Amino acid sequence: MIALRQLGLQRGKQMLLEDTDLTLHDGYKVGIVGANGAGKSSLFKLLLGELAPDKGEVEVSGGQRIAHMDQEVAALARGIKDYVLDGDRALRDTERALKDAQAAGDPHREAELHGHIETLDGYSAPARAAQLLVGLGFDQRDLERPLADFSGGWRMRVNLARTLFMPSDLLLLDEPTNHLDLDALLWLEQWLIRYPGTLLLISHDRDFLDAVCGHIVHFDQRKLTLHRGNYSAFERARAEKFAQQQAQAAKQQARREEIEGFVARFRAQATKARQAQSRLKMLERMETIAVAHIDSPFRFTLPAADKTSHPLLVLDQARLGYRDAAGREAVQLDGVKLTLLPGQRIGLLGPNGAGKSTLIKSLTGELALLAGKRIPGEHLKIGYFAQHQLEGLDITATPFLHVQRLSPTASEQEIRNFLGGFGFPGDAVFGEVARFSGGEKARLALALVAWEKPNLLLLDEPTNHLDLDMREALTEALAAFEGSVILVSHDRHLLRATVDEFWRVADHRLEPFDGDLEDYRAWLKARLEGQRRDARQEKTVSSGGTAKEKVVEKTDRKAARQAAAQRREKLKPLKRQRDKVEREMERVAQELTRVESQLADPALYTEASRKQELTDSLARQGELAARHDALEHAWLEAEEALEQLQQALETDA
Repeated sequence: MIALRQLGLQRGKQMLLEDTDLTLHDGYKVGIVGANGAGKSSLFKLLLGELAPDKGEVEVSGGQRIAHMDQEVAALARGIKDYVLDGDRALRDTERALKDAQAAGDPHREAELHGHIETLDGYSAPARAAQLLVGLGFDQRDLERPLADFSGGWRMRVNLARTLFMPSDLLLLDEPTNHLDLDALLWLEQWLIRYPGTLLLISHDRDFLDAVCGHIVHFDQRKLTLHRGNYSAFERARAEKFAQQQAQAAKQQARREEIEGFVARFRAQATKARQAQSRLKMLERMETIAVAHIDSPFRFTLPAADKTSHPLLVLDQARLGYRDAAGREAVQLDGVKLTLLPGQRIGLLGPNGAGKSTLIKSLTGELALLAGKRIPGEHLKIGYFAQHQLEGLDITATPFLHVQRLSPTASEQEIRNFLGGFGFPGDAVFGEVARFSGGEKARLALALVAWEKPNLLLLDEPTNHLDLDMREALTEALAAFEGSVILVSHDRHLLRATVDEFWRVADHRLEPFDGDLEDYRAWLKARLEGQRRDARQEKTVSSGGTAKEKVVEKTDRKAARQAAAQRREKLKPLKRQRDKVEREMERVAQELTRVESQLADPALYTEASRKQELTDSLARQGELAARHDALEHAWLEAEEALEQLQQALETDA
């Protein structure tokens, strides 16, 4: 059990916690959430004994083995599997004692130590360490390579594997997904679900928290509040709290009632009841999230370029990869044919190392093609965000200076207003980048992309280091962005809210993926099982008859998959049409809520100087309401057409 009693904690001049109480029982899996700087990492240091409270008590049940992931890893010459094995200190100490006993010729001591190693499950340790590393994205051939061979992000994966390998009753993880891709995140998610001990997890990934955690601890106003349930349950509770306190929440409640009325009008029509109910659930969830983040300091848009091209960018029979110093090619993708059109929103999926980042770099022109053509449109303007760009920021400069260098003629107030939406209010725009956290650097890099007004956004893991509020602001901004988007991300909420279609990068090919993220999870699982099955078949298939039966079975399964894929392909145009209308309807609803908030100001009706503003706002309200009604009808028609075609295709099948 973990108990904090009347705890007070101060760092410098800032009081992080004040007279707060918290009790966590053994076996809890707890998500730790709160604003950056609220004290989440300091809580871990309290539990580890690295900090002493200024007031109150911290009690951790005696005898608990605590595993905690360091945030920095030295570039050691030690092989990565050995580095992971070093995490079990008791095992390593016993192995060293065994070597000493063998050198001393003491068979009784040797027998005793062999028994101790068996008790520690030491004989399976190398296989368990390798399994952790492979699950986190390493190849079997990497396991003996030294830690120094890998970049900082990959060293953090090794460090995570070492932490998971440590025998523990209490596991403390601080942003473990920051350097993971989607495949590794899905693997880690399942590992933590099976973890038998107590877990405290700091994370800004809502889907990850939902899947893993059964409790949420929220840092709020120098207190710790424990909520039962996952992150979505916490967010709903938080939204309800704000609904009681905020005038804007009242407006959103009125909007919800309007939507319920809309659903009621169509519930009696059998052909439209299903669509209306689906629409209600989707909008209710989006509104709940909006209310839960009503106090967020981040509000920004991603303006698109005034001009565009059709198509924006073409890759024709492109071969993508790298050349080494000797000129030898390392091909990651071949035969790539890609035509990017205005308004397309694509999420890239694929196993680790398959070439997603290589594709992004090739699209930007940063990485030259090995073969084929890259044909940019006349008005193509790319906005590119990747983690390495954080390292390219001028650490001696300020956010203000970074923007001013891009637009020397921009006014100071214009730059200040713009950067304020990215979390740099007031004089924070003059802070030196060298002192910024990873999250602040990421926000600045995103701001620089937005300032350039691109018509094609290429985003490679943009949410690393961003907290929940900033992720939500980015999600809303991307949803309203009028240009094209290609996104690589392990944040499933961002992918679902932002993209219309998925493309899969695997086996040196780029091809459309007709499915959602759950389908992709199933594909990954089937791929892994297929690799294992093929390896077994190579060893066991000996008779011609048995081999033929397996070939026939495999052919039948392939034909069924192809038929299903053809049916889904026919549905895609209607799905795109429905989703496009849906996004526009959400954008109009947000604008309507904003205008109605302005109209709720009593001064607007009493001050003579604001008469024109009142007239304009009322006119705009009418326009938006009419536009929203028209879009709702268009959405229902598109959804009904989609359902009818789906039923027809299922009947034909």
